[in-house]
Amino acid sequence: MTASPEPNPAPGLRAKKKARTRSAIQRQALRLFAAQGYEATTVEQIAEAAEVSPSTVFRYFPTKEELVVSDGYAPEVVEAFRAQPAELTPLQAVRGAIGSAFGGLSGDEVARRRQLQELVLTVPELWAASLGNIKQTQRMLAGLVAERAGRDPADAAVRSFTGAVFGVLLEVWLRWAEDPDLDALEALDRGLAHLEAGLPL
Repeated sequence: MTASPEPNPAPGLRAKKKARTRSAIQRQALRLFAAQGYEATTVEQIAEAAEVSPSTVFRYFPTKEELVVSDGYAPEVVEAFRAQPAELTPLQAVRGAIGSAFGGLSGDEVARRRQLQELVLTVPELWAASLGNIKQTQRMLAGLVAERAGRDPADAAVRSFTGAVFGVLLEVWLRWAEDPDLDALEALDRGLAHLEAGLPL
């Protein structure tokens, strides 16, 4: 009589395990990038440090660039934006969503995100790869704003609004990559508040 196979983990446990593996791979990759540079670090070195096989690294991150550059989709921001009270203007909803999504991040997570931004700005191939991320983020924001305003994402007013908000996001992102002491969340909220006030000078 053969023994019954071990039951498969519950879907929730599988998802948590995958998230932990993905996080461990990226954490080790960032550590190695900081220690020896992006170009000098190989996927094999990352796999060894994370105690996984190179094929596992590629399963989670199909290219080396994707260890740093995301696809531009931020589910926590989408959920936070849609959860904002209906009476808020789109700009107020953006401010509330960003504060809600990122206000509770740990110090380690904030440092990790800043390191990612710095890598994108200092490694040419990562900057090139991030252009798709930027476009996807713009489309995501336009879609959310259009959904709240009851307009088409291609509407000129929606596109102008999205461009203005994204300009604030990009300006803070660039400063944060150069200044590790910058309170990026506070700077972002201040910039959006200035935009909301009509950009007075």
